[in-house]
Amino acid sequence: MVWWWWIIPGVVAVIGLAFALSGLGWMFRGRPFKGGRGVLGGGAFLAIAAILALIGLNVQTYHRLGEAQRQVATLQFEQVSPRTYDVTLTEFNDDGSTGQVRNFTAVGDDWMLRARVLRWRPWATVLGLDAQYRLDRFDSSYRDVAEARTTPPSVEDLQPERRTGLDFLPIAQAVGKVVPLVDTPEHGQAVYWPMADGAIYRVNITAQGQLLPDEVNEAAAEAVATWGATRRPDPAQ
Repeated sequence: MVWWWWIIPGVVAVIGLAFALSGLGWMFRGRPFKGGRGVLGGGAFLAIAAILALIGLNVQTYHRLGEAQRQVATLQFEQVSPRTYDVTLTEFNDDGSTGQVRNFTAVGDDWMLRARVLRWRPWATVLGLDAQYRLDRFDSSYRDVAEARTTPPSVEDLQPERRTGLDFLPIAQAVGKVVPLVDTPEHGQAVYWPMADGAIYRVNITAQGQLLPDEVNEAAAEAVATWGATRRPDPAQ
C-alpha cells in the first residue's frame, strides 16, 4: 500500500491537533470565542483525518495490479449430482502465494466470477497509485432461459470482511465527478465459462483490470470447446 494513505491523514491530524491545542490555550487565557473557534477547527481537521484513515484501511482490501498480467484465482469443479458441483475457489495474493480458499456448492450450467476494479487517472499513477482490484462474487447460471427464470442460481459473496464500516468505491465514484483522481469502471469486470466435472480454470487479470479465464486441464478445455458450440447466442450481440 502506497504511503500516501498514511502520511496524508497523519499530516491532517497534526494540523488538527495544533489548532485544538491552540484553541484550548486561548480559552485558558480568557478568550473563549477565539479559543472555541480553534477547538472546533481542530476537531474538524481531526475528523477529516479519521475519515481519510478509514478510507486507507478500506482501500487495503483491494489488491494492487502491476504492469503485467497475473493470476488472481483458480476454480475447480467436482460433480456431485446432475448439474450440481462442489467448487473450490482459491485466491492468490499480490506476491503470487496462495490466499484464501473457499469451498461451496453451485448448481446450473455455467459459472461467473466478478471483480471490482479501481483505476486511477494517469497523473495519479505517477504518484505510485497503481490500479487495484478485489473479487466481488461468484454466480452460477442456467443456459435455458425458461429454467433460469424458475430455478434460483448459486451465489457466493467473495468480498473480504471490511476492516471498517466504510466502503471506498462509492466515495471514489463521487469524488471522481469533482476531482479527476479516480477512473472507476461503472460495472467492474466479469468472466463466465461452463461448469464441468473435474474442470480446473485459472483466472488472470491484466494491468488494466480485465479478467481473463484460461483452461488448466483437459476436462476444462473439453467443456469450453463443447460450450462454445452449444450455448445459446447472446441476443445483445
